[in-house]
Amino acid sequence: MPPSLSASHPTLVVSRNASAVPLPGGAVKLEKHLDTPRPSNKRRMLFLTLGVAGAVIFMGFLAAFLPVYFTVIRKPTSSSIASGSATPSPSSTTSSSSSTSTGTASPTSSSAPAPMTGGDGSVITLSDGSTFTYRNAFGGYWVDDPTNPYNNSARAQSFTPALSEPWNYSLDQIRGVNLGGWLVLEPYIVPALFEKYQNVTASAALPGGQAVDEWTLSVAMRNDTSGSGGIEQIEEHYRTFITERDFAEIAGAGLSWVRLPVPYWVIETWDDEPFLAKTAWNYVLLAFKWARKYGLRVFLELHTVPGSQNGFDGSGRLGTVNFLNGYMGIANAQRTMDYIRYIVEFISQKEYEDVVPMFGIVNEPLLEVIGRDQLTRFYLQAHDMIRNITGIGKGPYIAIHDGFQGTVSWKDFVPGSDRIMLDTHPSVFGPGALVSNLDFPLSFWASVGCIAYSNNQSQYDFGVTISGKFSGAINSCGKWVLGVGQNSTSVDCDVWDDWRNWTQPMKDGIKAFVMSQMDSMVLPGYFFWTWKVGNSSVTGKVEAPFWSYKLGLDNGWIPSDPRDALGTCASLGYPQDLPWNGTYKPWQTGGTGAGTIASTALASFSQYPPPSLSNVNGADPTQLPMYTATSVVPTLSTPVFASATVTEGDGWADAADTSLAVVQVAGCVYPDAWGPPAGSTAVVCSGPTATISTSIAVTQAAYGIT
Repeated sequence: MPPSLSASHPTLVVSRNASAVPLPGGAVKLEKHLDTPRPSNKRRMLFLTLGVAGAVIFMGFLAAFLPVYFTVIRKPTSSSIASGSATPSPSSTTSSSSSTSTGTASPTSSSAPAPMTGGDGSVITLSDGSTFTYRNAFGGYWVDDPTNPYNNSARAQSFTPALSEPWNYSLDQIRGVNLGGWLVLEPYIVPALFEKYQNVTASAALPGGQAVDEWTLSVAMRNDTSGSGGIEQIEEHYRTFITERDFAEIAGAGLSWVRLPVPYWVIETWDDEPFLAKTAWNYVLLAFKWARKYGLRVFLELHTVPGSQNGFDGSGRLGTVNFLNGYMGIANAQRTMDYIRYIVEFISQKEYEDVVPMFGIVNEPLLEVIGRDQLTRFYLQAHDMIRNITGIGKGPYIAIHDGFQGTVSWKDFVPGSDRIMLDTHPSVFGPGALVSNLDFPLSFWASVGCIAYSNNQSQYDFGVTISGKFSGAINSCGKWVLGVGQNSTSVDCDVWDDWRNWTQPMKDGIKAFVMSQMDSMVLPGYFFWTWKVGNSSVTGKVEAPFWSYKLGLDNGWIPSDPRDALGTCASLGYPQDLPWNGTYKPWQTGGTGAGTIASTALASFSQYPPPSLSNVNGADPTQLPMYTATSVVPTLSTPVFASATVTEGDGWADAADTSLAVVQVAGCVYPDAWGPPAGSTAVVCSGPTATISTSIAVTQAAYGIT
């Protein structure tokens, strides 16, 4: 039974010596009236009798409830820090869901619909009329308030702060999961979409006749004029792959956060970029609504940028790096900065501050190609732009990725900045791999996380450091994990891909590996990659089982209670060498000194564009192709509510931010923003107020444009 919402939604109460007086914001003040008649003796006796009866019922409730609370809901753990902070019943502001839900409603005045709420066993009715039973053995409860869709009273678990309560990164452990493959398509997560387009007519945009990333998939879909073809297939995937029920199940799995990767084309596309533009933003809004309803916090993360920041298939296009690299490196960074700005303006609105307290500005930039100096300068520019919008100590934490260089090299990064956190993605293979030989016995994997994955040193050296992506992968098996057409040769993958026939020791070994990582990343916390992996259209089952939290949860290699991971490393003989004392420097969490960046850092990194760039044949970056800020800003849309009294906001937090959007300089010819980063010395339309210094014909010839 969830707590009453009356604390956050006071209602008109008829009291012996009080009357209700409405206050701003919907609150109610009770004023005494001394001239109210006292009740008769008979009425006093009735009140006394009812009071005694109520006390007996209440004591019986406590006798039944408290053992369940302390043994099931508030499960004892080895550490008060690791188990989460105990918090009071929910307070006010916001939550969301326009669907009708069946649960326990708090008392409310007859003039407005009751806020609905429910805990374990409550039945939720969705907008399409279907229902499901909410399962949450951890004392969590959902909230659906038709009169206030920004009600933040929901709580994911009893040991997790409600959305309306502050999150303490020193004490409250993030137990999170990614929603990979939903709004940014990756072949091994959603193979069925790609399997359909593996033998199609080859073209310049679809080399080899294979869809290998979202770019080539989008091209193939647009070229498919059959009844089942078309780019609309991607929106059908958005609609069905992750739904409200997934958010409910995530809270019911004991998880408190979701990391939501989004592509830049939620905002717009340019030129011949084939991606489905703007549509995914509707589903970002749904994610915010569902997260609010179930008490989950969102780590929003820009997963793709123009030109690609790493050349991986998950960046939108497999191939070269054109972000801060090559002739279009600065121009692509300009677009990226604009997209970061638009998203920050949206999530910094008061309606979203509690739901989206963390924003990752560029996912996994490949530092070994881009360069440390160049990336640091971009991060500093982004920090200053964001804090000009939000103010110091306000708005989301800014998450930056370590560029696959690990956490050690980021020590003392930009001292005095305001709430920058470091996001590291530990992996056993790929960039930053921990081991080169993946053919180890299961007994080895149980201790890997304990030995290699702790971020505690970085909590001291850098500040708030999270693990935004880890998995259960003990090897590189799984269809297309290494990319379309690539298969692991390290082990017998037929055995490891056949999860339906895994033995109990195999499941136990993978579970121990997952739990060792969870334990070593105890604070501030972690995000498993990913919640769900789709079935193959060929075999009808998941073909990359290590990466699906839900599959492991349902089949026994993911713990049913993530708190069970606490103490795993100590039990294996690997206690933490450097326990975290929970004390960050004040400026690292928005306190004293935040926003006053050290003069040494400013002297080293404030020049922008960077003084040099790779793969430009020594050209001055200030003379490379650039865009001009002369266009209308594409403001992100806000949700629409049935109630005319609800203010949706305008999608823009800072009215003083009136800068325009970058666009191409009229009449200029630009190199391919996604093409090979090197190969020409021509300088075209250079500088922020560029003019054409070379004839169009010469320029076109230089870049092979006909």
